[in-house]
Amino acid sequence: MFSFIHPDNYDQQLTQKQQEIAELFSAFDLPDFDIYESERLNYRQRAEFRVWHDGDALDYIMFNSETKQKYRVEYFPVASELINTAMKALLDEIKDNQVLRQKLFQVDFLSTLSGELLISLLYHKQLDQAWQDAAQVLKQTLSAIAPVDIIGRAKKQKIVLDKDYITEVLTVQGKTYQYQQVENSFTQPNGKVNEKMLAWAQQASAGLGGDLIELYCGNGNFSIALAQNFDRVLGTEISKTSVKSAQVNIALNKVDNIDIVRMSSEEFSQAMNGERQFRRLEGFDLTQYKYETVLVDPPRAGLDPDSVELVSRFERIIYISCNPETLKDNLAVLTKTHNIEKFALFDQFPYTHHVETGVVLTRK
Repeated sequence: MFSFIHPDNYDQQLTQKQQEIAELFSAFDLPDFDIYESERLNYRQRAEFRVWHDGDALDYIMFNSETKQKYRVEYFPVASELINTAMKALLDEIKDNQVLRQKLFQVDFLSTLSGELLISLLYHKQLDQAWQDAAQVLKQTLSAIAPVDIIGRAKKQKIVLDKDYITEVLTVQGKTYQYQQVENSFTQPNGKVNEKMLAWAQQASAGLGGDLIELYCGNGNFSIALAQNFDRVLGTEISKTSVKSAQVNIALNKVDNIDIVRMSSEEFSQAMNGERQFRRLEGFDLTQYKYETVLVDPPRAGLDPDSVELVSRFERIIYISCNPETLKDNLAVLTKTHNIEKFALFDQFPYTHHVETGVVLTRK
């Protein structure tokens, strides 16, 4: 199943991605774009597997998205070495333990470059004290591999042993940053490429000063790394979990010039225009911000028309995209008012058709 995931194939697939991106954006006046490679193997810090029961046997499986055929997975070459080690150790521990294996249908792994691990066990049964006792023993056993936390999930039930997050440590241009990453919340899956993305964004915004507005700021991934380049940073994010993590990460990194508000880009636009007042903005005077630089890292759907209009008001736009197709649509509008100054390809998802890109635009 994974024969195509091999270091010998990497350069060819990356060259193909470059060609496809160049062709897709051929209508734009693109500068020579920067290419940021991934590790060839073991680059992904998260993975999830369905669990297949066949008599006494217990296996991880994945499905072919086209044929729906299932494949047994003993080793997952794109996942971190820590995840692969834990995959085997976990099955060895639970395959003969009826309390832990019964009705188990999925296992999610979240690891960090810093060596922490979070494992979520998903069940089609309610979890009782016997499960908690067995899971506690499992946690102690797996802690020989790495610092590990375990979560048990069932319908309307979540049991945490002992916390539901890990703390990633990223090194960006010689400086380290800490990020709380909570189970089931969005984080960049390729840690090493994320470091390169942050370094690129730091370099792209070096010396700008003024204020940075970030829409879709998540857990503060970009805001915290870029804060050094700006007088103030205001981040907006709709997810309560991500906002809480962002606040934790601001404190972890001892950054004092970032504020995070929980609101959508549409709501922020309404607040900027004075169309609506929000209790969440009490204490914020939006008229005092210098709206010169905006950073957006939207979901795959890209920016909606109102958000495109909002960001087009800024002198500089830093756009991180996980979907070239929607980026192309947005650039068709934004290039009416802005020029593309920088363009980068980040190979966050090797051996797939997915591409992460970065664009810097400045007003004409």
